Amino acid sequence: MNKRSSRNKHHKKYQEDVKENKTYWKNAISIIISILIIGGVGFYFKNIKSPMDKKVEANSKISDVTKDIAEEEKKDEVIIKEPVKKTILISFAGDFTLGTDTKFGYDGSLPAAFINSGRKYSYFMQNVSSVFSKDDYTLVNLETTFTDSNVKAPKDGDIFYNFKGPKEYVNILTTGSIDGVTISNNHIYDYGKQGIQDTINALKENNIDICGEGYKILKEIQGVKFGFLGYTGWEYSNELKTKIINDISELKNQGAEVVIPYFHWGIERSYEPYDVQQNLARFAIDNGADAVIGSHPHVIQSMENYKGKLIAYSMGNFCFGGNSNPPDKRTFILQVKANMQDDKLVNFEYKVLPAMVSSRSDKNDYIPTLATGENKTNILKTLNELSPTLNGNIKDEFFDIKKVN
Repeated sequence: MNKRSSRNKHHKKYQEDVKENKTYWKNAISIIISILIIGGVGFYFKNIKSPMDKKVEANSKISDVTKDIAEEEKKDEVIIKEPVKKTILISFAGDFTLGTDTKFGYDGSLPAAFINSGRKYSYFMQNVSSVFSKDDYTLVNLETTFTDSNVKAPKDGDIFYNFKGPKEYVNILTTGSIDGVTISNNHIYDYGKQGIQDTINALKENNIDICGEGYKILKEIQGVKFGFLGYTGWEYSNELKTKIINDISELKNQGAEVVIPYFHWGIERSYEPYDVQQNLARFAIDNGADAVIGSHPHVIQSMENYKGKLIAYSMGNFCFGGNSNPPDKRTFILQVKANMQDDKLVNFEYKVLPAMVSSRSDKNDYIPTLATGENKTNILKTLNELSPTLNGNIKDEFFDIKKVN
């Protein structure tokens, strides 16, 4: 084979190889372009939603927004609850002189009545214990000592008395459903420091609450805190006024919703209060007291509506061992109904239960008894006549008093 033929042969093969390469690359480029086109279209259709998809998604978003709004409104919603109402009943009575003075004869005395009853502690409160047992709390003035001491405290004046009863007489209070006592009075020191300490110990040992002489009662009744204070009110002094302010404030700060002080004051056998009593009572109310109770004159005194709050200046005697036959045997139980709403005081209503210190008229048998007939009528009439600011509303049914401008 000559050189020219060989060149032609090689040239032909070269042309065939070039043609084959062009075809290869052409096919490769076509495949790549197809892949890119197919991928792009898939991506497009994957991310472009149909109208139905858009509607479903829009509804879903609206539902989520509505749900969020509802949850926010639920958080802001004020839950309206029905107010919780309750009624709390407190009873007050006058002087409990559960003992005697050694100057008195034994016959006709309170200790003699106790022995003659067969030593029954329940003898004394037999006609009123049902009243006290049905209330929520009962507070009285304990005007005697429970002590075995024979050392009398010296007293001024020509006529004076030193009262005491044995320690066991505390059971007269417990069997009579008495819950608390004030000991601020002119007989609690009749047997000196020993006498008052014996009395306090006897009361504490029998779970009788104490107010007065440095003691305060803060009692939770049906979930509401009540405060009771005791004072002797012989003078309208700055010292006493400061103590009243501080004591009421202390009880209020400790959560007392109602605070009622019980004063021992006044002039014996006088049926109307004098200026010291009036000034102290009104001062106490002006500084947060919700009502004021009083005792000492041995007779009932007027009641007063002061700024819509009640003052009972003297409850009189009640179970009184200081006289075997007092000429005025009239007394009463004052009941205070505290109407509460959500444990806050709404108002007070009052009820007077006329009573006599004895179950018989010819002598004192030391059995306080609810009055009936003429005695009941007389007591209510007397209280209304003595109490012009009550507008004749004092009665043995619950009554409300309004603030007088």
